[in-house]
Amino acid sequence: MESELAREQRRAARTAPFTPYVVIVTGCLLLALVAGWGDLLLVVMGRAVPGWVLSGALLLALLVLVLGRAVRRRPAARATTASGRFPPRRLITLPAVAAGLGCAFGALADLGAEYHVLEPRGPDGCRAVVRETAFLFSGSGEVYAVGATGIGRPGSSWTADDGYRPVASGTYELSWGHGGGVLAVHGTTGDPVFPGLHEVDCG
Repeated sequence: MESELAREQRRAARTAPFTPYVVIVTGCLLLALVAGWGDLLLVVMGRAVPGWVLSGALLLALLVLVLGRAVRRRPAARATTASGRFPPRRLITLPAVAAGLGCAFGALADLGAEYHVLEPRGPDGCRAVVRETAFLFSGSGEVYAVGATGIGRPGSSWTADDGYRPVASGTYELSWGHGGGVLAVHGTTGDPVFPGLHEVDCG
């Protein structure tokens, strides 16, 4: 028979669902989903952190949080029924699996990729980050504009022959004005890069 303590805990779970634990779990799940599937990155201490890495870190933190709470639960608390728990386990598991898939796909897509945080900064603190990849006889690059929050969003991109990486090779120039920045990437005679000019706008 259900104890009085279990009934009180189940009633409290229904009437006050937005506990700090629920808010933190929900926030971690939402951020992990956005970071895992969104084409974003974060610049921390001058280093670029891809979205899938951030998503994996959030999922790990979520796992530690959930396991830690489960260990601290008293035996009486375990007597509560599934309807008395909030959020239900499936509401945590399904988004976590979706975020994990986004993290895995992002990691696969990033195999062999290089991230470069370019200098100098713009006059308003805007920064340019480049992601370069190469596969067989083709290469590509993408420019991210990173604002004061440290969150970067993708802008324009280019392709190159023979897997040439202009930023890694140092054949580029970055200049800034009041309206934003311009990144000019150059290839070689045998390894052209197209297009060569890219705007960096954090506005």
